[in-house]
Amino acid sequence: MNQISLEIRSADGVVQATGTDAGQAQLVYERAYEPGDQIILRSEHIDVYLVIQLDDAMDPAFIYMTGHEYRFVIPFDEKKKSYSLKSFSGELHALTARMAAKHEIDAYKNLALNVYDQHENETVYPHAVANVETRGESVFAARNAINGNTVNFSHGKWPFESWGINQKKDAEITVNFGRLVEIDQIALTIRADFPHDNYWERVTLAFSDGSTYVAELKKTHLQQMINLEPRKVEWVTLKELIQSDDPSPFPALTQFEIFGREASKS
Repeated sequence: MNQISLEIRSADGVVQATGTDAGQAQLVYERAYEPGDQIILRSEHIDVYLVIQLDDAMDPAFIYMTGHEYRFVIPFDEKKKSYSLKSFSGELHALTARMAAKHEIDAYKNLALNVYDQHENETVYPHAVANVETRGESVFAARNAINGNTVNFSHGKWPFESWGINQKKDAEITVNFGRLVEIDQIALTIRADFPHDNYWERVTLAFSDGSTYVAELKKTHLQQMINLEPRKVEWVTLKELIQSDDPSPFPALTQFEIFGREASKS
Protein backbone atom coordinates (compact mmCIF):
# COMPACT_ATOMS: atom_id res chain seq x y z
CA MET A 1 0.00 0.00 0.00
CA ASN A 2 1.32 3.44 -0.94
CA GLN A 3 2.31 5.55 2.06
CA ILE A 4 0.94 9.10 1.74
CA SER A 5 1.70 12.07 3.97
CA LEU A 6 0.61 15.68 4.39
CA GLU A 7 2.73 18.24 6.16
CA ILE A 8 2.56 21.93 7.06
CA ARG A 9 5.96 23.60 6.96
CA SER A 10 6.77 27.21 7.83
CA ALA A 11 8.83 29.64 5.76
CA ASP A 12 11.94 28.81 7.80
CA GLY A 13 11.51 25.07 7.25
CA VAL A 14 10.00 24.10 10.60
CA VAL A 15 7.45 21.28 10.41
CA GLN A 16 4.25 22.52 12.09
CA ALA A 17 2.09 19.42 11.69
CA THR A 18 2.05 16.16 9.80
CA GLY A 19 -0.26 13.27 9.03
CA THR A 20 0.59 10.00 7.29
CA ASP A 21 -1.03 6.63 6.65
CA ALA A 22 -1.16 3.74 4.21
CA GLY A 23 -3.22 4.72 1.18
CA GLN A 24 -4.36 7.99 2.66
CA ALA A 25 -3.38 10.96 4.81
CA GLN A 26 -5.50 13.15 7.06
CA LEU A 27 -4.30 16.30 8.75
CA VAL A 28 -6.08 18.77 11.01
CA TYR A 29 -4.11 21.99 11.50
CA GLU A 30 -5.24 24.14 14.43
CA ARG A 31 -3.40 27.37 13.69
CA ALA A 32 -3.73 30.27 11.30
CA TYR A 33 -1.48 30.04 8.27
CA GLU A 34 1.37 32.52 8.00
CA PRO A 35 3.14 33.94 4.92
CA GLY A 36 5.61 31.42 3.55
CA ASP A 37 3.77 28.37 4.89
CA GLN A 38 3.61 25.39 2.56
CA ILE A 39 1.50 22.27 2.34
CA ILE A 40 3.73 19.35 1.40
CA LEU A 41 2.14 16.28 -0.16
CA ARG A 42 4.32 13.17 -0.30
CA SER A 43 3.77 9.80 -1.93
CA GLU A 44 5.96 6.73 -1.40
CA HIS A 45 5.29 5.71 -4.99
CA ILE A 46 5.35 7.82 -8.14
CA ASP A 47 2.98 7.82 -11.13
CA VAL A 48 -0.07 7.41 -8.91
CA TYR A 49 -3.65 8.67 -9.04
CA LEU A 50 -4.74 10.59 -5.95
CA VAL A 51 -7.73 12.56 -4.74
CA ILE A 52 -6.58 15.51 -2.65
CA GLN A 53 -8.33 18.26 -0.73
CA LEU A 54 -5.77 20.73 0.60
CA ASP A 55 -8.38 23.10 2.02
CA ASP A 56 -11.87 22.36 3.34
CA ALA A 57 -13.28 25.45 1.58
CA MET A 58 -12.11 24.18 -1.83
CA ASP A 59 -13.16 21.21 -3.94
CA PRO A 60 -11.24 17.93 -3.98
CA ALA A 61 -9.06 17.31 -7.05
CA PHE A 62 -8.33 14.12 -8.97
CA ILE A 63 -4.62 14.30 -9.79
CA TYR A 64 -1.81 12.26 -11.31
CA MET A 65 1.40 12.54 -9.30
CA THR A 66 4.65 11.82 -11.16
CA GLY A 67 7.07 12.58 -8.31
CA HIS A 68 7.39 11.85 -4.63
CA GLU A 69 6.63 15.37 -3.41
CA TYR A 70 4.46 18.39 -4.22
CA ARG A 71 4.76 21.72 -2.40
CA PHE A 72 1.72 23.99 -2.40
CA VAL A 73 2.51 27.52 -1.23
CA ILE A 74 -0.31 29.02 0.85
CA PRO A 75 -1.48 32.13 -1.09
CA PHE A 76 -1.27 35.51 0.64
CA ASP A 77 -1.73 39.15 -0.40
CA GLU A 78 -1.76 39.50 -4.21
CA LYS A 79 -1.60 35.73 -4.74
CA LYS A 80 -4.76 35.25 -2.64
CA LYS A 81 -6.90 37.42 -4.95
CA SER A 82 -7.61 34.51 -7.30
CA TYR A 83 -8.93 32.30 -4.46
CA SER A 84 -12.12 32.42 -2.41
CA LEU A 85 -11.74 34.52 0.74
CA LYS A 86 -12.89 31.49 2.74
CA SER A 87 -9.98 29.34 1.60
CA PHE A 88 -6.91 28.96 3.83
CA SER A 89 -8.50 31.28 6.42
CA GLY A 90 -9.17 30.88 10.13
CA GLU A 91 -7.48 28.69 12.74
CA LEU A 92 -8.83 25.25 11.86
CA HIS A 93 -7.99 23.43 8.62
CA ALA A 94 -8.80 19.88 7.46
CA LEU A 95 -6.63 18.39 4.70
CA THR A 96 -6.91 14.97 3.09
CA ALA A 97 -5.20 12.91 0.39
CA ARG A 98 -5.94 9.35 -0.68
CA MET A 99 -5.38 6.87 -3.46
CA ALA A 100 -8.02 7.23 -6.16
CA ALA A 101 -10.48 4.37 -6.57
CA LYS A 102 -10.61 2.39 -9.80
CA HIS A 103 -13.98 3.84 -10.81
CA GLU A 104 -12.57 7.34 -10.35
CA ILE A 105 -9.56 6.54 -12.50
CA ASP A 106 -11.63 4.89 -15.24
CA ALA A 107 -14.37 7.56 -15.33
CA TYR A 108 -14.97 9.89 -18.26
CA LYS A 109 -14.26 13.36 -16.87
CA ASN A 110 -12.70 16.79 -17.32
CA LEU A 111 -9.04 15.77 -17.38
CA ALA A 112 -7.89 19.40 -17.21
CA LEU A 113 -9.41 20.15 -13.81
CA ASN A 114 -7.01 20.92 -10.96
CA VAL A 115 -7.95 23.55 -8.39
CA TYR A 116 -4.55 23.13 -6.65
CA ASP A 117 -2.31 23.93 -9.61
CA GLN A 118 0.43 26.55 -9.12
CA HIS A 119 3.30 27.98 -11.17
CA GLU A 120 5.90 25.98 -9.24
CA ASN A 121 4.12 22.68 -9.89
CA GLU A 122 6.29 20.04 -11.59
CA THR A 123 4.88 16.81 -10.15
CA VAL A 124 1.07 17.09 -9.95
CA TYR A 125 -1.07 16.99 -13.09
CA PRO A 126 -3.00 18.44 -14.81
CA HIS A 127 -0.81 21.55 -14.95
CA ALA A 128 -1.42 24.73 -16.98
CA VAL A 129 1.34 26.92 -18.42
CA ALA A 130 1.13 29.98 -20.67
CA ASN A 131 3.54 32.29 -22.48
CA VAL A 132 1.83 35.36 -20.98
CA GLU A 133 -0.26 36.31 -17.97
CA THR A 134 -1.51 39.90 -17.84
CA ARG A 135 0.97 41.98 -15.81
CA GLY A 136 1.98 38.81 -13.97
CA GLU A 137 -1.09 39.17 -11.75
CA SER A 138 -2.58 36.11 -10.06
CA VAL A 139 -6.11 36.98 -11.21
CA PHE A 140 -4.94 36.46 -14.82
CA ALA A 141 -2.78 33.36 -14.28
CA ALA A 142 -2.97 30.21 -16.41
CA ARG A 143 -4.04 28.12 -13.41
CA ASN A 144 -7.33 30.03 -13.29
CA ALA A 145 -8.42 28.42 -16.56
CA ILE A 146 -8.36 24.90 -15.05
CA ASN A 147 -9.74 25.59 -11.56
CA GLY A 148 -13.35 24.70 -12.40
CA ASN A 149 -14.79 28.19 -11.85
CA THR A 150 -16.90 29.27 -14.85
CA VAL A 151 -18.23 32.58 -13.45
CA ASN A 152 -17.39 34.95 -16.31
CA PHE A 153 -19.60 38.07 -16.33
CA SER A 154 -16.90 40.33 -14.85
CA HIS A 155 -13.11 40.35 -14.46
CA GLY A 156 -10.54 40.70 -11.70
CA LYS A 157 -10.34 39.04 -8.30
CA TRP A 158 -12.23 35.86 -7.35
CA PRO A 159 -14.80 34.77 -8.43
CA PHE A 160 -13.94 36.49 -11.73
CA GLU A 161 -10.34 35.25 -12.15
CA SER A 162 -9.35 34.26 -15.70
CA TRP A 163 -6.39 33.71 -18.01
CA GLY A 164 -5.47 37.13 -19.39
CA ILE A 165 -3.19 37.59 -22.42
CA ASN A 166 -2.07 41.22 -21.98
CA GLN A 167 -2.97 41.89 -25.66
CA LYS A 168 -0.21 39.50 -26.77
CA LYS A 169 -0.88 38.46 -30.37
CA ASP A 170 0.81 35.05 -30.09
CA ALA A 171 -0.59 34.16 -26.66
CA GLU A 172 -1.03 30.46 -25.96
CA ILE A 173 -1.87 28.22 -23.04
CA THR A 174 -1.03 24.53 -22.60
CA VAL A 175 -2.56 21.93 -20.33
CA ASN A 176 -0.18 19.06 -19.53
CA PHE A 177 -1.61 15.77 -18.28
CA GLY A 178 1.64 14.14 -17.16
CA ARG A 179 0.68 10.89 -18.91
CA LEU A 180 -1.15 9.67 -21.99
CA VAL A 181 -4.91 10.24 -22.00
CA GLU A 182 -7.61 9.80 -24.63
CA ILE A 183 -9.77 12.87 -25.31
CA ASP A 184 -12.76 13.60 -27.54
CA GLN A 185 -14.26 16.89 -26.33
CA ILE A 186 -13.03 20.33 -25.35
CA ALA A 187 -15.09 23.09 -23.76
CA LEU A 188 -14.03 26.73 -23.81
CA THR A 189 -15.68 29.38 -21.66
CA ILE A 190 -14.50 32.82 -22.69
CA ARG A 191 -14.63 35.75 -20.30
CA ALA A 192 -17.81 37.65 -21.12
CA ASP A 193 -17.53 41.00 -19.38
CA PHE A 194 -18.92 42.75 -22.45
CA PRO A 195 -18.34 45.49 -23.59
CA HIS A 196 -15.12 45.55 -21.55
CA ASP A 197 -14.09 42.26 -23.14
CA ASN A 198 -13.49 41.19 -26.71
CA TYR A 199 -13.68 37.53 -27.77
CA TRP A 200 -11.93 35.13 -30.12
CA GLU A 201 -13.69 34.25 -33.36
CA ARG A 202 -11.29 31.44 -34.16
CA VAL A 203 -8.75 29.43 -32.18
CA THR A 204 -6.39 26.55 -32.94
CA LEU A 205 -5.98 23.50 -30.74
CA ALA A 206 -2.62 21.77 -31.08
CA PHE A 207 -2.06 18.29 -29.67
CA SER A 208 1.02 16.36 -28.60
CA ASP A 209 0.33 13.76 -31.31
CA GLY A 210 1.09 16.43 -33.94
CA SER A 211 -2.52 17.05 -34.97
CA THR A 212 -4.39 20.37 -34.88
CA TYR A 213 -8.01 21.49 -34.93
CA VAL A 214 -9.37 24.93 -35.81
CA ALA A 215 -12.54 25.92 -33.95
CA GLU A 216 -14.94 28.81 -34.54
CA LEU A 217 -16.21 30.59 -31.43
CA LYS A 218 -19.17 32.86 -30.74
CA LYS A 219 -19.68 35.94 -28.61
CA THR A 220 -21.41 34.27 -25.68
CA HIS A 221 -21.09 33.78 -21.95
CA LEU A 222 -22.01 30.11 -22.36
CA GLN A 223 -19.65 27.14 -22.50
CA GLN A 224 -18.71 26.31 -26.11
CA MET A 225 -18.26 22.61 -26.85
CA ILE A 226 -15.81 21.30 -29.45
CA ASN A 227 -16.25 17.68 -30.53
CA LEU A 228 -13.11 15.86 -31.68
CA GLU A 229 -12.18 12.56 -33.17
CA PRO A 230 -10.74 10.59 -30.23
CA ARG A 231 -6.98 10.99 -29.90
CA LYS A 232 -4.34 9.99 -27.39
CA VAL A 233 -2.32 12.95 -26.13
CA GLU A 234 -0.07 14.11 -23.31
CA TRP A 235 -0.89 17.81 -23.69
CA VAL A 236 -3.17 20.27 -25.49
CA THR A 237 -2.27 23.83 -26.50
CA LEU A 238 -4.74 26.62 -27.28
CA LYS A 239 -3.06 29.03 -29.74
CA GLU A 240 -3.51 31.28 -32.80
CA LEU A 241 -6.24 33.22 -31.04
CA ILE A 242 -8.01 35.41 -33.60
CA GLN A 243 -10.07 38.08 -31.91
CA SER A 244 -13.12 39.80 -33.35
CA ASP A 245 -13.25 43.37 -34.65
CA ASP A 246 -15.09 44.53 -31.52
CA PRO A 247 -13.44 47.69 -30.15
CA SER A 248 -12.23 46.15 -26.89
CA PRO A 249 -8.60 44.90 -26.83
CA PHE A 250 -9.23 42.49 -23.92
CA PRO A 251 -10.21 38.90 -24.80
CA ALA A 252 -9.64 36.38 -22.01
CA LEU A 253 -10.36 32.77 -21.09
CA THR A 254 -12.35 31.77 -18.05
CA GLN A 255 -12.20 27.98 -18.37
CA PHE A 256 -10.39 25.38 -20.50
CA GLU A 257 -12.00 21.93 -20.07
CA ILE A 258 -10.75 18.78 -21.78
CA PHE A 259 -12.89 15.66 -21.57
CA GLY A 260 -11.84 12.04 -21.88
CA ARG A 261 -10.44 9.15 -19.92
CA GLU A 262 -7.18 7.35 -19.24
CA ALA A 263 -5.61 5.96 -22.40
CA SER A 264 -5.69 2.20 -22.79
CA LYS A 265 -2.34 0.45 -22.44
CA SER A 266 -2.68 -1.34 -25.80
